[in-house]
Amino acid sequence: MEEEKEAVMVTPGEVLGRSSDVKAGRGAYAAPHNNTVYASLTGFRRTIPPPPDSPDKRPTVEVTGHKAHGPVPQPGSIVTKVMARSASADIMCVGSKCVREKFTGIIRQQDVRATEIDKVDMHLSFHPGDIVKALVLSLGDARAYFLSTAKNELGVVSAESIAGATMVPVSWTEMQCPVTGQIEQRKVAKAAS
Repeated sequence: MEEEKEAVMVTPGEVLGRSSDVKAGRGAYAAPHNNTVYASLTGFRRTIPPPPDSPDKRPTVEVTGHKAHGPVPQPGSIVTKVMARSASADIMCVGSKCVREKFTGIIRQQDVRATEIDKVDMHLSFHPGDIVKALVLSLGDARAYFLSTAKNELGVVSAESIAGATMVPVSWTEMQCPVTGQIEQRKVAKAAS
């Protein structure tokens, strides 16, 4: 089986194609609500043609992780510590460029979502290790930038389940493990269409 390698770097939530045209392989998932295939991790997009004897003639699109850059979303951060009123994050990218030094950000309870702020539970919004797309609100204090996920397109873009699999978003508040089927609560970023 021959593969076509594309030198295209993609990040979680990026559209890889329509389910009618391609099959989701490793590092990708198909969203049944809009028949779109999305990247579930950061890496290089690769298209693999179907075997000649396969009845399904759609190629498989997959994303292979890039170890040198690690899991880096466009503007985003990795949640490292979740507390009752805030989550601490390491800022990995600004726009589409990776940062060269460590910057810390804080997502405060009032900046998680735009409505029902008093009902936000930080432990149900973020978990350590989540990759989060966030907006820089201000320089904050001397220790950290203040970040916000209070828009639909902001929030968790990639998360690992307890089983170690990359979870798939099922709603704006839930992600599901493809291995165990277990659903976990998150403040999920709406995938770009």
